[in-house]
Amino acid sequence: MVNVKLKMSVFFIVFMLILAGCGGGAATSGESEDQGEATTTEETASGDEAEASADATDAAATGPITIEHNKGETTLDKPAERVVVLEWSFTENLLALGVQPVGNADSEAFPLWVATEEPLGEDVTDVGTRAEPNLETIASLQPDLIISLDSSHDAVYDQLNAIAPTLQFKATGSDLNAYDYSIEVFNKIAKAVGKTEAAETYLAELQQTYDDAKATLEEAGKAGLPYVITQAFTSQNSASLRLFNQDAHIVQTLENIGLENEWVTDEYIDWGFTTSTVEALPAIQDTNLIYIVQDDDNVFETTLKGNSIWEGLNFVKEGRTYQIDGSTWTFGGPTSSKFLVERVVEALTQ
Repeated sequence: MVNVKLKMSVFFIVFMLILAGCGGGAATSGESEDQGEATTTEETASGDEAEASADATDAAATGPITIEHNKGETTLDKPAERVVVLEWSFTENLLALGVQPVGNADSEAFPLWVATEEPLGEDVTDVGTRAEPNLETIASLQPDLIISLDSSHDAVYDQLNAIAPTLQFKATGSDLNAYDYSIEVFNKIAKAVGKTEAAETYLAELQQTYDDAKATLEEAGKAGLPYVITQAFTSQNSASLRLFNQDAHIVQTLENIGLENEWVTDEYIDWGFTTSTVEALPAIQDTNLIYIVQDDDNVFETTLKGNSIWEGLNFVKEGRTYQIDGSTWTFGGPTSSKFLVERVVEALTQ
């Protein structure tokens, strides 16, 4: 009886082990099916991930990162994520790279003057004016990077740098080419936020914009068109015209599509423009006039309407004036160059 019981017990134990093994196999099979579904889901999402990769921080950019700027060198432990920007051209650069600042100066006016493909986020904190940023507000945002301009922020640079590592770039200068410098600054900001690959892609797309623009102008018979470009607005109840010369960022941008600027000065002028009135225009009336105005301050349709000097100019009588939108920023970076070229080409060929 003892032997029979022992055999029965052994048989029972083996039987239970077999059942347990079968149960484990069923669970493994179920997990494999779930994994298969997950794999399918991942494959379906791979396209979205590929699109998102352009917005991802550079894989190799884990820090430290050293950036040269107007005050020397600044080293970050890792790519900056919380950035405060005190000048619009730098805001434009961040947005082109897919980065929203945590703080920005003069946010309300920004979209009126600066066209961008990605709008400034509604949750971005306004940190005061570009000329006088609010240091307490900046500090409260706990940034890991501040980007500033020498002409506006040199006096408070040490205070800014005490809040967070601060880059300072030049506004203008006879020792630099405005267009080339804008590309240099764009690449340095991209490095600081770990977006060098996105910057390379963006600049390649900008070059394609230039190539397409030249082809369009050629087809329209406008290749090498002579022009003068101005940003005009009302000042003290009169029409004030900024006439941009060979040192201006926008003039140097238009060189990339073969247009020929005819407002040339003998000496370097900061910011690359001369502030003039309508009395300066007869000297260039045989060229083509491109003008930038705000919709609510088009001096050519208001202040200068009926003005004998304006209406007597050859380019006015012959219909060779071309308006482009007031949000075409004249002191920007690659995005401003892109919008400028697209809008100028459209105006010249429509």
